[in-house]
Amino acid sequence: MFFEASLRIGQRLTERCETVSVAESSTGGLISANLLSVPGASRYFQGGSVVYTLASRRAYLDLEKSRVEALQPLTQAMVLEFARAARLKLNTTWGIAELGAAGPTGTPYGHDAGTSVIGISGPLDRACLIETRATDRGDNMQRFTEQALQLFEAALYDASQPE
Repeated sequence: MFFEASLRIGQRLTERCETVSVAESSTGGLISANLLSVPGASRYFQGGSVVYTLASRRAYLDLEKSRVEALQPLTQAMVLEFARAARLKLNTTWGIAELGAAGPTGTPYGHDAGTSVIGISGPLDRACLIETRATDRGDNMQRFTEQALQLFEAALYDASQPE
């Protein structure tokens, strides 16, 4: 279940002497595991946390209440705040965050199973919404992870392009 994008991401981060931290929810640590599957990951991976509950979010992230209280749950704006908090917490170049509902049920906020938002914070910010419309928890976790890695790889590429 390790994705090839992990190798390219690890190579690019290493070449550029950049670092990354992760705060993930419904992927359950799979984003971190993929980034750590690359030999030499200690050069760029500073840490990650599974922020699956409110208690874990409070313990592992320094989210500014004033910045998140007006945001709707499971939105690109919200996940970018989580990515920013992950980046700032460990003083990394990049922060990755994922929030979602892997299934088989949806969220208390009305989002269906198979819904995730992914955010990248760093020299540039990116976010996306994924809706698989599926209830298979394991499959959704893998699909969310793959999308997160693809989004991060694209952000790394875009950040290296001259303006």
